[in-house]
Amino acid sequence: VQLQASGGGLVQAGDSLTLSCAASGRPFGNYDKAWFRQGPERERELLTAITWRGITYHSASVKGRFTISRDNAKNTVYLQMNSLEPEDTAVYYCAARTQGLRVVTDPVYEYWGQGTLVTVSS
Repeated sequence: VQLQASGGGLVQAGDSLTLSCAASGRPFGNYDKAWFRQGPERERELLTAITWRGITYHSASVKGRFTISRDNAKNTVYLQMNSLEPEDTAVYYCAARTQGLRVVTDPVYEYWGQGTLVTVSS
């Protein structure tokens, strides 16, 4: 499966932004999906995930502000980001893995999008 992330850009603190990740190659419904980010001089971190069954996870750093959702008919997963802060500045990546026994917090994924840059100005 190939993933294409989009929707990044320059926003101001407090703004909202929605990222999209479109999948091609195979039906997306039976995949776990996730969003990661990597900020300047930081390691890539798992932000939020949704399993193929619909179980979701949001990390403490974004819980209450970011929401993952999916539209299996459109083969797309979304990341709604609200109340953005300068610390959210990073390259955001979508990821997917075939359904299996991994728990929703497991950060190991097989397929990766190319990343989309989000810059939040103060």
